Amino acid sequence: VEDNPDVQAYLQACLEGQYEIIKAGNGQEGIDKALEIVPDLIISDVMMPEKDGFELCRYLKKNERTSHIPIVLLTARADEASRLEGLEGGADAYLPKPFNQKELFVRLKKLIELRQRLQARYQQASPFSLPPEAAFSREDDFIKKVQAQMKAHLSDETFGVRELAGELAMSRSQVFKKLKALTGQSIAQYMRNYRLHSARQLLENRSLSVSEVAYAVGFRDPAYFSRVFSDAFGAP
Repeated sequence: VEDNPDVQAYLQACLEGQYEIIKAGNGQEGIDKALEIVPDLIISDVMMPEKDGFELCRYLKKNERTSHIPIVLLTARADEASRLEGLEGGADAYLPKPFNQKELFVRLKKLIELRQRLQARYQQASPFSLPPEAAFSREDDFIKKVQAQMKAHLSDETFGVRELAGELAMSRSQVFKKLKALTGQSIAQYMRNYRLHSARQLLENRSLSVSEVAYAVGFRDPAYFSRVFSDAFGAP
């Protein structure tokens, strides 16, 4: 997100061999594209027309659809007050212009590694227990909202991707991209895994038949449930 065509072209030349680049010419356009596309990472100038980089950062970090996206601010305003304003607004990194290309690459690499650590955290944890970690509290809140909807509709076999997105007041594309970024799983995969973990809890803690558990967690076909449960955990 950069209003100077020369700087925009330079950034593209630096990054296009490693990343797919989408450009925006001002802060408002950057916000609009971020909401539509939900990119993996945002690099933004600070001093821009319509909305500046600080406003962009604050808006996207407060919006649940985009709060997980790492944001790097680039600016000629290298004073301490400006740097603190950017970081307080949720920026994940703040680099002064002219920036060092190698430092930019290192920053981007570290931010992507942090996203990968976040994915690993959600993949390894039980869907029912997330160890508290302050760095990921905002993302945990979103995951807990997804889980609350899954719990509320656990036995409803018709509760699928579209219904979940509707309950979250987000588009299917936005939910897919956010959940994929956080967990590495599609919405359908995450929902099925939640149902299967719920089934395992029921089988361990209650005297229910396999068929009763299958219906309780939203599977209409007990035979199919047994197959996918066996693939995940072994024979029920």
